[in-house]
Amino acid sequence: MVIDSPAPNATDKRGSAREVLLVFLRLGLTSFGGPIAHLGYFHDEFVSRRRWLDEKTYADLVALCQFLPGPASSQVGVAIGLSRAGYAGALAAWLGFTTPSAIAMVLFAFGVGALGNALGGGWLHGLKVAAVAVVAQAVLAMMRSLTPDRARATLAVAATALVLAVPTAWGQIGAIIISGLVGLAMFRGAPPADHVSLPHPVSRTVGAVALAVFFALLLGLPLLAAAIPSQGLTLFEAFYRAGSLVFGGGHVVLPLLQAAVVPPGWVTNDAFLAGYGAAQAVPGPLFTFAAYLGAVMGPPPNGWAGAGICLIAIFLPSFLLVIGALPFWEELRRRAAAQAALAGVNAAVVGLLLAALYNPVWTAGITSAGDFALAVAAFLLLFMWQTPPWLVVALCAAGGAALALV
Repeated sequence: MVIDSPAPNATDKRGSAREVLLVFLRLGLTSFGGPIAHLGYFHDEFVSRRRWLDEKTYADLVALCQFLPGPASSQVGVAIGLSRAGYAGALAAWLGFTTPSAIAMVLFAFGVGALGNALGGGWLHGLKVAAVAVVAQAVLAMMRSLTPDRARATLAVAATALVLAVPTAWGQIGAIIISGLVGLAMFRGAPPADHVSLPHPVSRTVGAVALAVFFALLLGLPLLAAAIPSQGLTLFEAFYRAGSLVFGGGHVVLPLLQAAVVPPGWVTNDAFLAGYGAAQAVPGPLFTFAAYLGAVMGPPPNGWAGAGICLIAIFLPSFLLVIGALPFWEELRRRAAAQAALAGVNAAVVGLLLAALYNPVWTAGITSAGDFALAVAAFLLLFMWQTPPWLVVALCAAGGAALALV
């Protein structure tokens, strides 16, 4: 069944929340490989195939979400949904991308042992191989657009080296900031960037209110939880804080969550680690691990109610930050100095993707000659044959299972 047809061109920017939901639901069912791979899937879907965004606008979005705390790939998805179909589109993008993995993690929490037994299977490794091809294609496409000259290509390679030398969120943030400063110094005299501005319904007033609500909840929830003895409120506060303060997203949030739920005795360490293992086998954002923790909690609310509380709490900061930042970001990037800095930042984004292509995507996915051959075949299907990514993912899973039997 065909879900819907690609947008005919980049000027056709408006759509329905239903359209956004269906597209992101398919991505939520097929986007394996972690946040960097997700950005590759998004690039293929919304820049190359549907042309909802142009290359530079997409890179600007990625750069903005790298600056914000929280799950960068989910924030990019929310921004794309917001652009396409307003606030309903933002919610639809989040629901479509998040729901499949959240449901899978809750079911695992309820004791679906079959998934746990399959975690070490060859099909899972095949999904990691698929991520290599997806990220490689995204890097190649973005390099062509965002590093068209020697200066920016060199800056991208320097950012790659810095991120590999300092493999933490601070290394990524440092690479972006330094590249922005270099761009400000080197590219100020360049002609204005020719890209399509991201349309969105957010006014500066609404953006300011969203940022105020974000900080009010961040500072006020701990006081409220201390004053009102409610486990549900305490749970919401802990997961809202984790979603607000973590830079880098993905695996970086796990230590914060472990510190929040294991020492108080809400979740045992064994249960925490089991859920972490299961989270590697599902598509979509790793932040849906919060749904597992909410469901497996000892003290109520737990089960589906606990999963809902934790899931909403950990993603709510992302909504508030994206809505709050977009109107100011749109105005800022029109200025000549900001465009010069963005030229450097966009080169750094390519460098970040290039570093991630090596570690963790390549190092986790390519462990044998068979893996390399499978990755090359997947890249050929994506790049030359224009095969849909979900089909490439399925073929890589089958290929990984076959290689495991050899």
